[in-house]
Amino acid sequence: MVRANGAVSLRELARVVQTSEVTVRRDVRALEAEGLLDRRHGGAVLPGGFSREPGYPQKTHLSAAEKSAIADLAASLVEEGDQVVVGAGTTAQELARRLARVPGLTVVTNSLLVAQALAHANRVEVVMTGGTLRGSNYALVGSGAEQSLQGLRVTKAFISGSGLTAERGLSTANMLSASVDRALVQSAAEVIVLADHTKLGADGMFQTVATETITRLVTDEHATADDATARELDALADCGVQIDLAPLGGPGADAPVHGTGSGPVHQTQPGPLARRQAPPPGGAPLPGQRRPGAHGGPVGPGGMPVRLAELGMQRGR
Repeated sequence: MVRANGAVSLRELARVVQTSEVTVRRDVRALEAEGLLDRRHGGAVLPGGFSREPGYPQKTHLSAAEKSAIADLAASLVEEGDQVVVGAGTTAQELARRLARVPGLTVVTNSLLVAQALAHANRVEVVMTGGTLRGSNYALVGSGAEQSLQGLRVTKAFISGSGLTAERGLSTANMLSASVDRALVQSAAEVIVLADHTKLGADGMFQTVATETITRLVTDEHATADDATARELDALADCGVQIDLAPLGGPGADAPVHGTGSGPVHQTQPGPLARRQAPPPGGAPLPGQRRPGAHGGPVGPGGMPVRLAELGMQRGR
């Protein structure tokens, strides 16, 4: 699986071989000792130091539940009438499906998958960059894509990559994709990174967005289940990145946990999209919507939010 995909999470390995993550983690250590793969936070990659980018068919099956939860939370950050940039990737595609319901929205993208997801949203305007098609992820890259973004100004940019570290920021395995992603974020007042827990601590060959440029990280709650990824989150928060943890379990899950960008983490009220939508009959929330009354999370003495490490969450080893 690692050879085919370039990277794989421990949870995915455990699911495929129908065993526990503890057993998979032990086997991965043994394979690393033989030089057959490299361990990464929450998963494994091909040996060689940098993660290799899997193709689109493989990406669609990696961390699918986590990507869906991240897309739900990210969609709640978008307001009616916003102008946003959405980059390429399967998580961005999930986000686009949820943005189709936001009226008056303008979406600029270099992704054919994002554009396709919004093609029939009659209240959303889609603007595509020019460029050369990169078939492995259905994205437009090259000088044509970069030039079409010159002079653009939007409120938010949603972008993902191959890896994210506090030291180096967001990175990817492809030089052309990295160059276009840099052009995308330069147009935005707020840069929001979408990255599931398997990408935390991983490092791609080409830097996309420096840590100090990232406004916000939306990741999944499994990022707190491992000491290494939790430390990476704390380091990112210390660098000024706001941390949002998307709950898994689908509609009706607990409220997302948000970090303030100065180290501590707390829970806040749902975003504009969640407030704007009325729940369907039966009280079940729509995708991206949180149940009312599930907020007001952990705070420390004097009303100050507590650090991620102090949340008391169970972390796996």
